[in-house]
Amino acid sequence: MSTAANPAAGHRPTGPSDPAASGPAASGPRPSGPKGQLARKVLLTLGVGAVIVYCLAPFYWMVVSSLRRTSDIFEMSALPSPLSFENYGAVFGPDQGFARALVNSLVVAGTTTVCALVLAIFTAYAVARLRFRFKKTILSTIIAMSMFPVVSIVVPLLRLFTDIGWINTYQAMILPSMSFALPLAVWNLTVFFRQLPDDLEQAAMIDGCTRGQAFRKIMLPLAAPGVFTTAIITFIAAWNEFLIALSMTNKAELQTATVAISKFTGATEFETPFGSQMAAGVLVTIPLVIMVVIFQRRIVAGLTAGAEK
Repeated sequence: MSTAANPAAGHRPTGPSDPAASGPAASGPRPSGPKGQLARKVLLTLGVGAVIVYCLAPFYWMVVSSLRRTSDIFEMSALPSPLSFENYGAVFGPDQGFARALVNSLVVAGTTTVCALVLAIFTAYAVARLRFRFKKTILSTIIAMSMFPVVSIVVPLLRLFTDIGWINTYQAMILPSMSFALPLAVWNLTVFFRQLPDDLEQAAMIDGCTRGQAFRKIMLPLAAPGVFTTAIITFIAAWNEFLIALSMTNKAELQTATVAISKFTGATEFETPFGSQMAAGVLVTIPLVIMVVIFQRRIVAGLTAGAEK
């Protein structure tokens, strides 16, 4: 049989599965191989490592410096040699009053957290679950309050508290701290209450619960991860606050730990006690680190729960 009689014999048709049709033009994006996956893992590991080093390096150097002798405080070695705890002894010396300052920080931060959380829970529930006029305006106003820098209201507050006799009192530190903690707390809790199903609250009310009982028995327990996370964030912010505590107190017995550190004195008038300040910084930071490590699962659960629907 000649090829002229059968044109198909000399020209075989090609299809999508024909190897002859495969080529640079027909080939699509191919999944990356083991080398590409390895490169991504290496880059991800390097990126995470860089962030960890960036965050931990200052704290590590603070710990190392706190364990040096005063004469060795400016050494650049990675480890203190010899190891010395004299700075920690100096922190709790009778002239520093640091133990009292830690108690003041705990009182201010704890009271700020409790008061801000109670107000934020009810406000966030109302904004998220109730219907009323100007709800969006109220929420926008609350968020806008957080945009004011602390330094912009220190002078007016100082004048106000001086006139009413609140200087050198706990409330002079607690109320301003609450005003800055509330916007973030309300916003966080509003997100959590919004993502809770409406059917649960309605079913409870059908079963005879009032709205208050449904809130207390159903909604509040379900929002516990968000409440816990907000409490931790608020406490850390209040514990680390410096400018308000510095401006509203001039008595050593009422100063918080952050203010007390800034006022540490050395052996002479012209000596800056870097070692004692580093040791005090470690003592102030350790409670926060321990708290975050212990409750990290709850914190992560609270942060991720608000993003899920």
